[in-house]
Amino acid sequence: MRKLQAIARPSGGGPGTFGAGRVVVATLATLVLVVTGFAWHSVDSLIADIERIGDLGLGGARDGAVDILLVGVDSRTDAHGNALTDSERALLHAGDEVGTNTDTIVLVRVPNDGRSATAISIPRDSYVDIPGFGKGKINSAYGATKETERLRLMEHGVSAPEADKQSTQAGRKALIGTVTNLTGITVDHYAEVSLLGFVLLTNAVGGVEVCLNSPVDEWMSGADFPAGRQRLDGPQALSFVRQRHDLPRGDLDRIVRQQVFMAGLVGQVLSARTLANPTRLGQLSEAVGRTVVLDEDWDVVGFLQQLKDLSGGQVRFETVPVADLNATTGDGESVVKVEPKSVKSAVAALVGTHDDDSGGADPSTVTVSVYNASGVGGLAAQVSQALRAKGFREGTVGNYTGQGVTGSRVLAASTADPRARAVAEALGGLTVVADSSVSADSVGVVLASDYSGPGSSASSMFDFTGTSAQATPVPPAPPIDAGRSGPTCVN
Repeated sequence: MRKLQAIARPSGGGPGTFGAGRVVVATLATLVLVVTGFAWHSVDSLIADIERIGDLGLGGARDGAVDILLVGVDSRTDAHGNALTDSERALLHAGDEVGTNTDTIVLVRVPNDGRSATAISIPRDSYVDIPGFGKGKINSAYGATKETERLRLMEHGVSAPEADKQSTQAGRKALIGTVTNLTGITVDHYAEVSLLGFVLLTNAVGGVEVCLNSPVDEWMSGADFPAGRQRLDGPQALSFVRQRHDLPRGDLDRIVRQQVFMAGLVGQVLSARTLANPTRLGQLSEAVGRTVVLDEDWDVVGFLQQLKDLSGGQVRFETVPVADLNATTGDGESVVKVEPKSVKSAVAALVGTHDDDSGGADPSTVTVSVYNASGVGGLAAQVSQALRAKGFREGTVGNYTGQGVTGSRVLAASTADPRARAVAEALGGLTVVADSSVSADSVGVVLASDYSGPGSSASSMFDFTGTSAQATPVPPAPPIDAGRSGPTCVN
């Protein structure tokens, strides 16, 4: 396997770069999730000019839901290949780079009844398997594959325009395959939005209200805002959602900003003020037509009709669990470490298709206390960290003070407790033991000297050797929904 060489630019996202592409998926999130209330002739007009593409190897919604991969891309052209104007480039702080980054990657599941939607964000620096390359950051899958294929085609005499077209298709397929491998979800439809679309859509709805816990002034993103609630126009919103420096959790805090912004956007488009305003609808139609790409097999009108009963409160935004936010590879590259098995389990729980590790329980609802009876210093903390990386919530961590421990076990009020079974499976198949001292809403783990599961020295949590000195796992946060009365305040 060839080692992936990142074609994408450094992720600093300064004012002279196009780093804000990671958030423009809000444009299509709005289109596919919140058009309830449009007159259907308006929908026809809205989607008439959208660029369509085929041959992406997509599924067919055969599992009771429509799974959509929403991708935000950096681009100096619109969806039809037309160059942006000088004023548009200036508006977006676009530089002269020509690479293709996919810094916003969101998997959206909409059950076939159309009554709910779950959008799951994947951090752009997640270190994953990329078909044809091996390990690399997930936001490099599209661009690296595209550039490699483009050069190969041109070496074989293919014209530059045709090479660009075919290689772009190869990049999209590589990203789709990468997301499927990571999440275990077959992608049914593909939607791509450029950075320009994010700004145009925000302006089309009259700006979006956000809320900050503290004032910010960060020059690399251009974010300069007071604390509290405020309404942002397109360029301001771009700075708001592109900032990652000076945030406590870096890119994960940026993802939270993306999600609360998208939730606000969803709520606003659902409002009668937007849907009943011909001027706003005209601006929305222009934004979608110029900046959105969809797969050609998607019956968008039929899909949108399924969403007639969708409400803002039934649109949730989630993030996959992270095993280490501050990891490095063996070559010293800074990455976000994700454990594919944990991601599959968490995604399955979020979308209601539990895999073998879920035990029939959502890990994000299970708080686990871990106690060390092994004599191995720090083992309880390491195992608790491993469970957090799998999406479980941390309870008490310490030494076991009971008697008569003969082997590692999971303690619960009942051996039939699905939460206890989920923990047991996540730790390699431990035995669940009924303990009358454990409350009905608790799960405990006792580690004896026989333990060799996740978090022990005999087991590696990760699938590559490079790691930070102190792993920083991040379990899934509470979901953000689009039905709130006001914006959620964020870092």
